Amino acid sequence: MGGVRKLEAAGSPALDDPPPAVTESEVLTVIVPVYNEATTVDACLGRILAAPCRKQIIVVDDGSTDETPRILEALHRQGKVILIRHSFNRGKGAAIRTALSRARGRFTIIQDADLEYDPQDYPRLIEPLLSGRECVVYGSRYLRIEATRRRRWSWCRLGVCGLNLCVRLFYGVRITDEATCYKAVPTTLLRAMNLECDRFEFCPEVTAKACRLGLKILEVPIRYDARTVRQGKKIRWRDGMEALATLWRWRKWAPPHGAIAAARARAACEGSSRP
Repeated sequence: MGGVRKLEAAGSPALDDPPPAVTESEVLTVIVPVYNEATTVDACLGRILAAPCRKQIIVVDDGSTDETPRILEALHRQGKVILIRHSFNRGKGAAIRTALSRARGRFTIIQDADLEYDPQDYPRLIEPLLSGRECVVYGSRYLRIEATRRRRWSWCRLGVCGLNLCVRLFYGVRITDEATCYKAVPTTLLRAMNLECDRFEFCPEVTAKACRLGLKILEVPIRYDARTVRQGKKIRWRDGMEALATLWRWRKWAPPHGAIAAARARAACEGSSRP
């Protein structure tokens, strides 16, 4: 069964160390699901564009009813992003699945449009994939001791701890941040998972299937600036319950053709590190 390795171990680079370089020949697809984020989406996409790696940016307007469509259309006309629209709000997972069919990068990362996560961390996330050392990399909000001490406990963090415990119980894998938005995965592997998620259950579905494939999950420390419900945070307690149900649902999942498909998924990871 797959395990989790944490980058911030003895002799490993920490968050304050310079990020590893990413060559221009490497391509990353950044999928940005957006629903009513007019106050933050422009700044968020500016940060993504400034991130130090060559990338394809796919934005899915998931039925927004505020000024978000106008902002995104302007960026699309400038050729800065690929814009896909849902005619009504279908959920984060559905938006990701829609965008995944257009992804051409060797690796894929999901970016929320709320400024909580910092795209400057992209090189730190994809370097282990580029080197071929790992197949799945998570950006953990809780690996830095100093940052963890400064951040007060909240219902959201308690919920994440509960999900971490469920991953340990259901899959035998230790993890510090199951619910992180930053999950960096080879695009071919993400497609091979045959995702069925519609809402926030994207995260637990990927975690469950990675574990069932026997893939190691490397966690690296990332920056995180949480926003509140008053500031627009959309996830609620019922989404935590849905995440728990998703982890339980996929605990006996086997890909089509069993071990053969699992071997192909591993080969996709190994192949992604080749020029």
